[in-house]
Amino acid sequence: MQVLIVEDERNLADALRQILEEEKFQTTIAYDGEEGLSYAMSDLFDMIILDVMLPKKNGFEIVQTLREMNHHTPVLMLTALDEIPDKVKGLTLGADDYMTKPFAPAELLARIYALTRRKGEMILHELSFHDLRLQLNTCKLLCAQKHITLGYKEFEIMKLFMQHPSMIISKEELITKVWGCDSEAVDNNVEAYISFLRKKLFYLESKVEIKAHRKLGYRLECDAL
Repeated sequence: MQVLIVEDERNLADALRQILEEEKFQTTIAYDGEEGLSYAMSDLFDMIILDVMLPKKNGFEIVQTLREMNHHTPVLMLTALDEIPDKVKGLTLGADDYMTKPFAPAELLARIYALTRRKGEMILHELSFHDLRLQLNTCKLLCAQKHITLGYKEFEIMKLFMQHPSMIISKEELITKVWGCDSEAVDNNVEAYISFLRKKLFYLESKVEIKAHRKLGYRLECDAL
């Protein structure tokens, strides 16, 4: 899961990143409101942790803009403000939940899982596409009676393809979603992992292929079925 952290206190932002990455979430940090809104508008994230008191644009303005533009990514507002009117304002503008600093990491994670369950992200245990099945809890890719366990990045790439089976996904989006917005990964990294996955599909004797679309990206296709 991709989580956007919009927090100008760098020590807290780093602490949030550590907490989330220990749970195997991918994280991106924005240190001011304008950068945070730009990232959030990309729709590349499954969850946003949003501070209220930010330079350039505050959290209230960000969540209001997102909802007015029909972006529905779950937003957890995290702030030092503990006044009831501030909480009401944030929730009224479109935030999904509200936590006050300081917070317990366990409660933060519980609220994130609750929000993503509400969105439907954490309910599925398996994805399927034609003769393929991907088990989300074991990282196993299955075809008929054969299966193989995918590495972390292989799993994330295949999950993205199977979540959006009709979509051509660009190399840039794969890098952002799998490696992270601030990663130094390049097109060659994507090409290498696509090659790994193609070899595993061949091993599984699947009729599904990862097809390249010139200058656009990749998509799962199954012309043989």
